[in-house]
Amino acid sequence: MISQDEISALGLPAFEPGSVWLAGAGPGDPGLLTLLALHALRSADVVVYDALVNQPILDLVRPGCDVEYAGKRGGKPSAKQRDISLRLVSLAREGRRVLRLKGGDPFVFGRGGEEALALVRANVPFRVVPGISAGIGGLAYAGIPITHRDINHAVTFLTGHDSSGLVPDAVNWAAVAEASPVIVMYMAIKHLGPITDRLMQCGRSPEEPLAVVSNASLPSQRVLVTCLRTAAKDVAESGIEPPAMVVVGRAVLLRAALDWLGAAEGKEMLPDPLGQGSDWATG
Repeated sequence: MISQDEISALGLPAFEPGSVWLAGAGPGDPGLLTLLALHALRSADVVVYDALVNQPILDLVRPGCDVEYAGKRGGKPSAKQRDISLRLVSLAREGRRVLRLKGGDPFVFGRGGEEALALVRANVPFRVVPGISAGIGGLAYAGIPITHRDINHAVTFLTGHDSSGLVPDAVNWAAVAEASPVIVMYMAIKHLGPITDRLMQCGRSPEEPLAVVSNASLPSQRVLVTCLRTAAKDVAESGIEPPAMVVVGRAVLLRAALDWLGAAEGKEMLPDPLGQGSDWATG
């Protein structure tokens, strides 16, 4: 464990009373916290945390720190966004060091931008502490790199539902299907059937690889590898549940060689997952 003295030696910024830090906790593994996020946990007077922040991370708060839950989970009773923002303002105006702790990165489908704007309007000073997004770090724990020079030079991140809870019509599905070799989707399990149908209708191959990564980076992580055509059915039959990331594209094939967690447990790795010959990785 890194000591407070070691954190101080790094010259990290002071967490001032009356301010709010919007911090990302990463995809789940406490080891993926940034030093600045750990510093915030050790300095805060109150932590307002989301549903995707797990207990081992909350256990890092300093003694005497108040901890408040303000999570949102689809289909379950949740705090209203306006009430959360007002609570942050109220706590800061009490002169407290307020840490708003979110899973992943606060500015990646995390409503951190909305909360930051509320703080600006209330004239409350704030700092953003980026975190490792599940769409990058979580997939890395599944052995799926979202970029690879033999596969793609672009990647698209999108959300599987809009503010109303429906498949987002604002997404140009035709453009995404045509232009993005790899598609990474947050919160897409609920509408996976309609989403995969749209992608296939827009030209993606029904046999294109698709992976679902649930509880990414945690001991309970599960990975399901399937294809667009059968993804919705396979997910339903597997019982895999949110929180989960969905990735579409040939990058999924690399898991056969790069599942480093599986390798640590004795899983045999496929040295040529793309079928490009024995020297494909050395060109």
